Amino acid sequence: MTQRRTTSSGRAMIDRTARAHVRIDRSLAITSLTLAVLAALWLLAPKVGAAQADAEPSAAAPPASSPSARKKSPYRPESVPRTGRSYLAATTGVSDLKVRRTNAGNLIRFSYRVDNVDHAKALNDRKATPYLIGHTSHAVLQVPVMDKVGPLRQSTAPEAGKEYWMVFSNKGDVIKTGERVSVVIGSFRVDGLRVE
Repeated sequence: MTQRRTTSSGRAMIDRTARAHVRIDRSLAITSLTLAVLAALWLLAPKVGAAQADAEPSAAAPPASSPSARKKSPYRPESVPRTGRSYLAATTGVSDLKVRRTNAGNLIRFSYRVDNVDHAKALNDRKATPYLIGHTSHAVLQVPVMDKVGPLRQSTAPEAGKEYWMVFSNKGDVIKTGERVSVVIGSFRVDGLRVE
């Protein structure tokens, strides 16, 4: 009697195990079929997209080179944070860094206030060539040199508390309002200034 119970419970266990294996085999078959279909769709997607682009030229979509086709950042541009301004004042000897376009857009004015004369000497060095580098446009602007006036920058000995400026040529309006720029003058460099 005990032998029959053991045999019937053993058969029940074998039946349960066999059913579990069948379920696993079915789920593996469905998974592999799904992966095969997704792989086929992935391989065909570029061909279908190219065929649709060839068949229907879209007049509504602007060309990629137009300025309106550029993606706009969802983030509001900010100026240099307060901690960054205090760090710049301590290390470079200047504060109130501003980069502004003129009304016509052909010139960009970089101005700064001298706090520490010893640290700020690099900005007024006549031998150092100043550059303004656009982060988005990758344009490198220089200070224009006039025939009778010379370079459009102040290069006198700096005095504490006074504001100084220099002008960069933006011919062709390559750097726009809101773009981040870097100013490099000899050993002086400041990054992330926003054009106003």
